[in-house]
Amino acid sequence: MSAITTPFGFSSTAAEVAEGIDLTARRVVVTGASSGLGAETARALATTGAAVTLAVRDVAAGERVAKDITETTGNQEVRVAHLDLTDPASVTAFTAAWQGPLQVLVNNAGVMACPEQYTEQGWE
Repeated sequence: MSAITTPFGFSSTAAEVAEGIDLTARRVVVTGASSGLGAETARALATTGAAVTLAVRDVAAGERVAKDITETTGNQEVRVAHLDLTDPASVTAFTAAWQGPLQVLVNNAGVMACPEQYTEQGWE
């Protein structure tokens, strides 16, 4: 088995990785896309021509990011949908509202060194 190699490293940006990729007519969901790495991942995917849905807990923050992504990329296919992965009802509502295919799912999780917490269902 040979090692996987890439021209990208620790200083590579999402825009550099996405450069030259055409995802026109592809639908993408990025979770946690209202800030940080999720927002920049969504922005990079929007530059590829993909229809990007920002799946977020804070819809107002998601709308601000979506507006900025649309303005900076020119991609008019940037949407926001409420999704709280700690709430099964939210997951059910998100999936029930989804129409059509989904080609790319980015399960973004930008959490580090948080205190231990549990959902109502007892999940960590």
